Amino acid sequence: MPRPGQVKSSGGRLSDRIALGVLTRVFPPELVDEVVEECGRVEQRSRLLPARVVVYFVLAMCLFSGQGYEEVARLLTQGLERVRRWDKPWQVPTTAAIGRARRRLGPEPLKMLFDRVCRPVATQESAGAWYRRWRLVAVDGTVFDVPDTDANGSFFGRPGSGRGQQRSAYPQVRVAALVECGTHAVFAAAAGPLSLHEQQLVFGLLDRAEPGMLLMADRGITGFDLWQAAYATGADLLWRVRKNIVLPVLQSFDDGSYLSEIVASKDRDRRNPFPVRVVEYRLDGRDEDTLYRLITTICDPDQAPAVELAALYHQRWEIENTLDEIKTHQGGRQLVLRSQYPDGIEQEIYGFLLVHHALRDVMHQAACEAGLDPDRISFTRALNAARRHVTAQAALSPLATHTSTDAHHL
Repeated sequence: MPRPGQVKSSGGRLSDRIALGVLTRVFPPELVDEVVEECGRVEQRSRLLPARVVVYFVLAMCLFSGQGYEEVARLLTQGLERVRRWDKPWQVPTTAAIGRARRRLGPEPLKMLFDRVCRPVATQESAGAWYRRWRLVAVDGTVFDVPDTDANGSFFGRPGSGRGQQRSAYPQVRVAALVECGTHAVFAAAAGPLSLHEQQLVFGLLDRAEPGMLLMADRGITGFDLWQAAYATGADLLWRVRKNIVLPVLQSFDDGSYLSEIVASKDRDRRNPFPVRVVEYRLDGRDEDTLYRLITTICDPDQAPAVELAALYHQRWEIENTLDEIKTHQGGRQLVLRSQYPDGIEQEIYGFLLVHHALRDVMHQAACEAGLDPDRISFTRALNAARRHVTAQAALSPLATHTSTDAHHL
């Protein structure tokens, strides 16, 4: 007779059947196994928590944020134990055992899985994802609070609160991301300590930018070198800049924009200028005193009139909404990541990003089938549906895909 907490068995390993409901379609076990092998995390002996299960556990942990380790493990297996018996008893691992398994796995398999899977998902028919011939994407950064351990504090650092007050209660990790505005799909990300400025992290994301994209950024992400590096990807750029940047009027256009140039801060003689087009405007009804200054690589007004670029730039706010979905809705209000060490924090961040991308991919599919803009589908409802599916479909083989059914449920 099995001990309490065990699953009596008579065929196959229960851990081989663990899946993530609708998310398993995006992260099939064959791909997870391939990534685990390439990262050198294949087990040399049979374990209660083989590497594939640990990958799925990290994703489940980021789907059921706020639940304890052992409860997450139960959510992954509670449907299985009602269906059949297994070759060997399987007991819900202890919190300590799960922690050790996460450390063995490390962040590399989650990062590689992100690189393999996370891409822009919009098609030419996707509503709200395009402006003329350009795919709309945006770059921005945020910070996550992390547990106050010596390891996290030493590695990530903590912000000062200013005005002579004490430092923040929690260390923080800085994250930068590239997001497809029309679908909220995160397709590039980098994490690092607070001592790294967002601009430094953004450099590492630019290999995912490409021709046919219109990359938007707010005034916090500026710099001549970063602009040149982004331009070298072949993407077009539409960035807001600070009002103190010198932008001489070289040629005025009928739409109110003008041709100008930017230079590196050290280039006082302006010997190596970069041509840009400038769009300046104010918003009626609010912030009427605020002058918005945009610079773009699209120097022909016929290709993108100034009034359209001014309206278009506010699509950049979709990345703010995306980060809010991850931090507030998926993670829960006042989110503090749970990992006690830096490698675990990085692993956890990519877990959050992978789960969010999977949800947004399924939501995009559902929107396309229904002829809707993906923005019309509630992220919270999709998140709750995915959580229900993990437990409801736990008894199904991870090899099964339920693409059309999952999309309709969302």
